[in-house]
Amino acid sequence: MLCRLNQEALTAIYGEGLVVLELPRKHVQGLSGVLKAFRGHIDGVNAVTIAAMIQRIKEAGAEQVFVDGSNLGGFVAILKRRLPAVEVITFFHNVEARFFWGSLRAKSSLRACAVFVVNYLAERKAVRYSDKRLCLSERDSSLLARYYGRGATHVSPMALEDKMPEAFRKQAALDANAFALFVGGTFYANREGITWFVRHVAPCIRTKIFIVGRGFEALRSQLAIPGKVEVIGPVNDLSDWYRRARFVIAPIFDGSGMKTKVAEALMYGKKLVGTPEAFSGYEGIAAQAGWVCRTADEFVEAVGAADASITLSFDPSLRALYEKAYSLAAAKARLQAILAG
Repeated sequence: MLCRLNQEALTAIYGEGLVVLELPRKHVQGLSGVLKAFRGHIDGVNAVTIAAMIQRIKEAGAEQVFVDGSNLGGFVAILKRRLPAVEVITFFHNVEARFFWGSLRAKSSLRACAVFVVNYLAERKAVRYSDKRLCLSERDSSLLARYYGRGATHVSPMALEDKMPEAFRKQAALDANAFALFVGGTFYANREGITWFVRHVAPCIRTKIFIVGRGFEALRSQLAIPGKVEVIGPVNDLSDWYRRARFVIAPIFDGSGMKTKVAEALMYGKKLVGTPEAFSGYEGIAAQAGWVCRTADEFVEAVGAADASITLSFDPSLRALYEKAYSLAAAKARLQAILAG
């Protein structure tokens, strides 16, 4: 989603002057592919695609190249060596090495170890050869400096495409059965976080929890508690779930970058009960956006406070936070200043 929003922001800035080069989705196959992955040939980067992209950049006479992801560091290194006058701007969605290190710790395997190493090596090249390094938060910038000796040159927070129906702006009283909503896919931090919440918090609160997100349907037998926790899985329209929810929960204890679910909750005018990790990058607005919890007892207390204080389906002050800092317009303004600087 963030890749698409970045492209929309760049299109708004450059118009027809923007040339978009997309890499094919390819998985590493065979011993040869594994060995090449350690040289940065991952996620569609290989000798053929690098040559084609550099040729297209030459033909376009491009002075700047925006690389959407530090996993493409293998391309960045070759591009900068062959076309040193071109300014390379890399957008770091996470500190990938930190993200995949967390994944490796959560489930150790030879494959997970290899994924961590190849992403570390690719990201190291992205840090070394990029003229401008854009991170989502100061935390990620500090992690870059710790891992690679250089932090971000610019911080550009999470932004999210606006998907809120206009009808949301009409405030309505919440139903007495309004629930708490968890939204996300089953990557390791989401899976571990909601599992912890179901075990340690859900039994102690009256509020019913709905878990929405692709992949969780396979964990229904592990997470569902009759009358307490219901696992929905993937849905076609998230907006209806946000409309009916009283608030959003984000029990996330590990990861990198900024959490999309926080910006999404603000977009829909919903408060959020989450961990410090969930609010990483949002620290300046955390008190207004919801409740920050570190322990099960703090979650129980915050859920009780949310139940008692939230009576309407939409909070315009939260929506205003989204529009000011995490919308397409906000992202465009930030990118325009960074690219011009």
